[in-house]
Amino acid sequence: MSDLDEHGSLHRLLGGYLLGGLDETDTDRLDAHLHDCADCRAELDRLAPVPEMLQHLPDARHLGGDLPPLMVAPAARPSPQNIESLLGRMRAEKTRETRNSRVRWLVAASVTMIAAAAIGYGVVVNTGGGPSKPPSSVAQTVVANFQPAAGSGMSGQAVLTKKAWGVAVSLNMTGIQGKAPFLCWVKRADGKQEQAAVWGETPEHTAKVDGSSSFTVTDVRDIVIIDSDGKVLGSATVT
Repeated sequence: MSDLDEHGSLHRLLGGYLLGGLDETDTDRLDAHLHDCADCRAELDRLAPVPEMLQHLPDARHLGGDLPPLMVAPAARPSPQNIESLLGRMRAEKTRETRNSRVRWLVAASVTMIAAAAIGYGVVVNTGGGPSKPPSSVAQTVVANFQPAAGSGMSGQAVLTKKAWGVAVSLNMTGIQGKAPFLCWVKRADGKQEQAAVWGETPEHTAKVDGSSSFTVTDVRDIVIIDSDGKVLGSATVT
């Protein structure tokens, strides 16, 4: 069987996978396939509410006259932890793709604005009749040290660099323990927050990660690292 045929065959088993209708062999095959197939994980996410919806239908167990009652067997389904882990990985990939698309758009917009500003600056210089001062540097860097949360051994630094489109966030961390993927959130004083980076587990429990946010460097107040369960591993306050 080709890889395409195998994919199609396993894709058709997703409904039975969620409803607990597969035998152990097919469940194990689909488990392995879902770890490597983003399309099937997306379909699994779309179908995830179906079992609970079926359980709450008024006639969910008496469809079709003399047909046997509709059975949804949660005990036979793959473990909720396994399904949630797969969905968490898929959502993290979608979040990363969305963030990367946003960053590309912001970079393109900033290039356009800088070019327009340069043209305007040239007009002022040419009509001012005197020498002009060079524009001041927009580079501004802030370093914040992470403090571990209770029970966590995480440490490291976050370097924030001012950009025309927001702020670049460079992380250098050690002692990262928890459930991957790990996420970096930047928070403003008013409580608003944005996800700046996401990454997976490493054998040495260390990570050097580059991320970004649309916040300005002066607006960022806290940088928080969490695992996929939402457990805080460490935080840094920007002063």
